[in-house]
Amino acid sequence: MPRSVLRVGTRGSALALAQAENVRKAISQVVSHRNFELVPITTRGDTMSGPIPPVGGKGLFTNDIQDALATGKIDLAVHSAKDLPALPFEGIVLAAVPPREDPRDALITRHGGGLSKLQPGATVGTSSLRRTVQLLAMGRGLVPTPMRGNVDARLRKLSAGEVQSLVLALAGLRRLGKDSRVAEVLPTTVMLPAPGQGALAVECRAGDKDMREALSKIEDPLARRAFEAERAFLLALGGSCNVPLGALATLDGNTIRLRGLVGTLDGARVLRDEGTGTDPVSVGEALADAMRSAGADEIIAAATAASPE
Repeated sequence: MPRSVLRVGTRGSALALAQAENVRKAISQVVSHRNFELVPITTRGDTMSGPIPPVGGKGLFTNDIQDALATGKIDLAVHSAKDLPALPFEGIVLAAVPPREDPRDALITRHGGGLSKLQPGATVGTSSLRRTVQLLAMGRGLVPTPMRGNVDARLRKLSAGEVQSLVLALAGLRRLGKDSRVAEVLPTTVMLPAPGQGALAVECRAGDKDMREALSKIEDPLARRAFEAERAFLLALGGSCNVPLGALATLDGNTIRLRGLVGTLDGARVLRDEGTGTDPVSVGEALADAMRSAGADEIIAAATAASPE
């Protein structure tokens, strides 16, 4: 690591900067003789309006940062793990998965009440097909309403009455210090999170041995194993941002329990299953195979075909 100032690449949103700052502080404790600066990078996904395309949706929020890393414009990159494509970027390695924040989703409402207080017809702002499917599958008559934008923008839209409630990742709200707005943390039996939700992925160049060694010291092996299982499940099913798919791995000693979900866009058919094992990739692939046998491929194909180009 020859540079005196090491550059940490990240998206420029308040949440992305908060996440990168957490990593900067952690790595500064390991490499105390160097200074780190945050380098905000605008990604293609940040400049898009409307729905994320079904093909190539994964990578819209990471590829520009990964390209800057590969070409030496930054020295390490911090991503939300759920945005990281399942396939690797040439010349770059996932060097660390730090301790994971709570992966669950959270409900925020205008009136402050929880899920049981929402009446049929109540609008719920979300850009996620995964959340939309699970909201519809509840059979409560809730109306998922497309809503993109950063956390602050969505909270402003809620306050302005554009929707009556929001579903957001609890991890992001906590990292921004906005978790006091949460009306209810949704159980994973009700709202299974996205693969990697709540986790961060820190990348560096494959040939940067010093950085790889430094980042290994902020690694959480449990968070890494959980993420690898969820990522293997995602990869095996060919998941993207526009596929209604959820996954969450938990660990009990050396045993990984992985739960998965795939559903139709109208919420009428939701497949749920789980598997256990000790090897993350094997657990993820086995669960994907089981769900494929139950019809997951057909559901994903239909969802992808129905998504706007």
